[in-house]
Amino acid sequence: MNRIQKVLVAALATSLVAASTSNAANAGTNSSSGASKIDALLGDPVVAKGKGVEIKRSQLDAEMLNVQAMASARRQQIPAEQVGLIEREKLNDLIGFQLLLKKANDADKAKGKEQFEKALARLKKDNKLTDEEFVQKLSTQLKIQNLTRAEWDKQRVDQITVAAVLERELKVNITEADVKKFYDENPSKFEQPEQVRASHVLISTRDMATGTEFTDEQKKAKRKIADDVRKRAVAGEDFAKLAKELSEDPGSKDNGGEYTFGRGKMVAEFEAAAFSLNTNQVSDVVTTQFGYHIIKLSEKMPAKMTSLAEVSSDLKEALKSQELQKQLRETDFMEKLMKDAGVEILDEKLKKLDELMPKADKSQKAAAKPDAKK
Repeated sequence: MNRIQKVLVAALATSLVAASTSNAANAGTNSSSGASKIDALLGDPVVAKGKGVEIKRSQLDAEMLNVQAMASARRQQIPAEQVGLIEREKLNDLIGFQLLLKKANDADKAKGKEQFEKALARLKKDNKLTDEEFVQKLSTQLKIQNLTRAEWDKQRVDQITVAAVLERELKVNITEADVKKFYDENPSKFEQPEQVRASHVLISTRDMATGTEFTDEQKKAKRKIADDVRKRAVAGEDFAKLAKELSEDPGSKDNGGEYTFGRGKMVAEFEAAAFSLNTNQVSDVVTTQFGYHIIKLSEKMPAKMTSLAEVSSDLKEALKSQELQKQLRETDFMEKLMKDAGVEILDEKLKKLDELMPKADKSQKAAAKPDAKK
């Protein structure tokens, strides 16, 4: 049950609002119109069922498509021998998610909606996005997933609602005193090192689709573009506008090329250049494994201690998450939930994989409990 524990507990984190997809939230939705047409032709068999839960093949296929897509985005390949086990874990995710969502009461649902709205507002604020800009960024994702905005919102609300159900069922209660105690006992965790706020324009020396490095001749042409961008930046052109128009860094170009980071977070050449600049100074062209960068420093922020007030809310949620993980790890809560619902795996191939699934026996769980009390 380790996989479902991580997925369900992670729903507490506000960063879920920004995630491209949930590992368990797609229950009841189709991933694409193509999949819908295939289902219509071949049928959509139920692969698992129980009291209050029914998982269809299309739902599980959608989860596996998400897994493959995330692996591809990281330029990774899932070993063939692991695909079946991952599929079985995903089935557990979907089963557990549906069962927990069915246990949600009105208070859980209200909490899920409230926390989603707060998280969404924070996401927009932290990324300096207007409502219109957020909708524009989200629209591409919705098209890929074949979802409406209402369906996307519901998935995220359901994620947080499931976390609220777990919190209630497992009687997790983190007080302000608990938060202060952790803060006081772990000062090193709240030290914020020296940081810089800097923007860059990346002229890539790799094929953006395949990651293949360009030839020397192609790099020469790219270097000329980078030199021209630097001249325009030094001459006073709006740097954020240059980044939005010309940068090939998909992670920052829409934000005017801006990053805030401390030492050890960027590749060495980029970091050294950024920390050596004066405020509003534009760097020379900096070469890294990714290509040619033109960097402009906006602000240097000295090292400081983050106050309790600044981290209190996030720390409380993190401690709740930690406690939920501990209880799920040390108890049979999820196993009992599935047993009470009489869950059956109807797909024979998936059913046989049960023997290969990692299981924590009672002695292991019992051994873990004393540590939890320390």
